[in-house]
Amino acid sequence: MKFRHELSYDASPDQVFAMLADPAFREAACAAQDVISAEATVERSGAGFTMTVDQLQNTDDLPSFAQKFAGSSTRAIQHEVWADSTGGTLRIDAPGKPSEIAGTITLRPEGSGTVEIVELDVKIKVPLIGGKLEKLLADKVRAGMDAEHGVGTEWLKGNR
Repeated sequence: MKFRHELSYDASPDQVFAMLADPAFREAACAAQDVISAEATVERSGAGFTMTVDQLQNTDDLPSFAQKFAGSSTRAIQHEVWADSTGGTLRIDAPGKPSEIAGTITLRPEGSGTVEIVELDVKIKVPLIGGKLEKLLADKVRAGMDAEHGVGTEWLKGNR
């Protein structure tokens, strides 16, 4: 399943990039999503960075057929590799689950602000219900990005 989500910020691409490279911001964004636990690590390299956000997520909000697949909680490891402030790659791994989520993140200037564009391929290799699970997972990813956006909007205003 193809996934695309756009988020607008009233800040320059460099400011949004700096925020996205800050582990404290990522952990605050995870807290806004009511994750059980989260740890963000970053390694700087040249003009870019590599970010890993390892989190344990609740699955209480999933339908029962999806909870049987996911369990009472699930681990998600988000890997981002940014060459510079224009964009990077994103992969989300769920150890032990037959899912694949990978794609790109792009920061595009728009007026005096920035649009963050996330494009992903979401695949779940489960017969019969794989498509339903992909839709649920895409919705969960979208909700997580929207929560991160809410934290980011306040973060960029200096409200940390």
